[in-house]
Amino acid sequence: MSVQSAAADVDVDLRQLFASLARNWLRILVVALVITGLAFALTWLATPHYRAETRLLIETRESVYTRPDGTNDNDKPILDEEGVTSQVEVISSTDILKQVAQKLNLSRLPEFDETADMPVSSRLLVIAGLKSDPNEIPPEERVLTKMREKLNVYRVEKSRVIVIEFSSEDPRLAAEIPNAVADAYISVQGNANIESNSAATDWLAPEIADLSKRVKDAEAKVASYRAQSDLLMGGNNSVLATQQLSELSSELSRVRANRASAEATADSVRRALQNGGSLDAVPEVLSSELIQRLRERQVELKTNIADLSTSLLDNHPRIRALKSQLADLDRQIRNEAEKIMKGLMTQAQTAQARENQLVGDVNTLKAASARAGDQQVELDALQREATAQRQLLESYLTRYREASSRKDSNYLPVDARVFSRAVAPSEPYFPKILPITGAAFVGSLLLMAIVTLLQELFSGRAMRPAAGTRFERIEQVAMPVAREPSNHEPADIDYVADRAAETPAEPEADAAAPATAPATGEDVEPARATLGEVEIDKAVEKLITSGAARAIFVSPEGDEAAASAVLVAREVSDAGLRVLLLDLTASGAASRPMLDSGLFAGITNLLASEAQFSDVIHPDLYSDCHVIPVGTADPVRAMRAADRLPIIMQSLTTAYDLVVVECGPADAQGISRLVGEGTEVFLSLLEPDDEVAQAAVELIESGYPDLTLVTPVGHETPGTPIPGRRSAA
Repeated sequence: MSVQSAAADVDVDLRQLFASLARNWLRILVVALVITGLAFALTWLATPHYRAETRLLIETRESVYTRPDGTNDNDKPILDEEGVTSQVEVISSTDILKQVAQKLNLSRLPEFDETADMPVSSRLLVIAGLKSDPNEIPPEERVLTKMREKLNVYRVEKSRVIVIEFSSEDPRLAAEIPNAVADAYISVQGNANIESNSAATDWLAPEIADLSKRVKDAEAKVASYRAQSDLLMGGNNSVLATQQLSELSSELSRVRANRASAEATADSVRRALQNGGSLDAVPEVLSSELIQRLRERQVELKTNIADLSTSLLDNHPRIRALKSQLADLDRQIRNEAEKIMKGLMTQAQTAQARENQLVGDVNTLKAASARAGDQQVELDALQREATAQRQLLESYLTRYREASSRKDSNYLPVDARVFSRAVAPSEPYFPKILPITGAAFVGSLLLMAIVTLLQELFSGRAMRPAAGTRFERIEQVAMPVAREPSNHEPADIDYVADRAAETPAEPEADAAAPATAPATGEDVEPARATLGEVEIDKAVEKLITSGAARAIFVSPEGDEAAASAVLVAREVSDAGLRVLLLDLTASGAASRPMLDSGLFAGITNLLASEAQFSDVIHPDLYSDCHVIPVGTADPVRAMRAADRLPIIMQSLTTAYDLVVVECGPADAQGISRLVGEGTEVFLSLLEPDDEVAQAAVELIESGYPDLTLVTPVGHETPGTPIPGRRSAA
């Protein structure tokens, strides 16, 4: 059965629909057999066609023994995917097909040239102007057109294999033509290589002659410039002036060092003589042999004085004589030191003169080296030009010799080879009598079955009335007489016995009753008593005008009264606000009619941390409202996290304009976690009775004085079920 809304009046009877196939089986079978017979006759009389294929492999055919020196397989590029595809176009080119057609003389065959044996029917069509005259087309073009219709050249995916496929009425031609196309392609490629090689040799010969002359001129310029500039080469392949400058610079540094050393030594000796200091700290003084002998004599005299001082006084003539000799030795040592100082000064002056001479020579060589450097730059440029010309000449000579040798020996391998030649097929590929006949039988059976089903469906015989939605009559409930409220009963609930409008009767009863009911008390249904409740439209208007963010619905009568929350949510959503209905009933009475199922994840899954907001919010099937159902998690586990309800409500009110909560038969304590800023509390009722009144009193006494009673009875929403006395939306 198909799923349809309650407003639908007809449905498809599948049993009656498919029973039509059994009633018309003979007609279906006869038509299928006729079509199968026609297909068999057409395939039997059709001209057989044969197909054969030749396979080419694109690869490098150069042998390692014939490859030019200095090259390898990596130097030659292998054709990529685009290159192989280009070769496919070359194979199917007009030039190659013309060669094959001329070689096999295909223009004489009626299969390739219709004018060779045109049937009478075709001639009549041409005369009548219903068909173009093939004689107006050149014969060569007619043959090429037929060849292209029968030829298929393609590349095997992810390979360098090219397949040449040809179909013909003659199995011999089906094999000969692809082989001839492959041979023609190999020949064309070989001729192209020969032409390329000949063009290379023809171009290289005059280039080599011109290069030889240019190399000779460049080398002559180098030699002439070298002779004019007097650029003599020294050691290390450098200019002689530069080499001499380097040597003089080294000598100048050495002379300056010697001069500085002599001046420093002479200065130290001078300071020692002037200050009366010891000369033993000056190495040049100590290295003098005379001073060394004087120092030895001085030590000997000091030793004698020390020995005699033990037995003689200081004024003894002998001691005085020794001290006189000792003083004389000191004067001799100082005189000798002065001579050494003068010698060092003379040495420093000589070094200074040598230094001055070297500085002049270095300056002269610097100028000469600068000129030589400029000339060397020009010479290097001439040498580079000559070297480049010579290298190019040698490269051209090598290539010319290789090209000439290949041209003389006629060895130019083609980068393709035939590795699978076509053979004459023994069986045609068309027509395949058995598969075509079987497919015709199955297809005709299926087509006739579909036609039969459509005929049965459009005739109306497969349609039946759909089961309509029935509603029970709303019974009148006896209400107590209005009385003054007591001290413990608030005056916000009106106990009145106002009579409501009559409730429409059952559809069946309406059909049987007369158009105008008699004005007797027995035929008029008593009006339903009220507790001052409002209808759905008034509740919706109150929510929209007050700008409420939350609407808490309490249903003391149980799941049947949950229709109020559903209808209010849908009406507010239809007004253009973003609305979400949160179902907190135990049975899912509010969300099940909106989702047509109770197996969706919902508030229990969210409280049990088994799902997120995006997983538990679902769209209403009949409006733009969103729904959070009860869910499928364990209720006991979910209620352990009931303290999270205020946080969840705050998040929902932030995302939606209005959050409608159906709490079922809850009390004031049960809805305390759901109440927040901008909350309207509603009590949904179907039958005003003492139970409903007691629930309203308890809510008012618990701190909800603005309680509003709302009833879904009598409200109709197009496209959705209408609540009855004991049914939810």
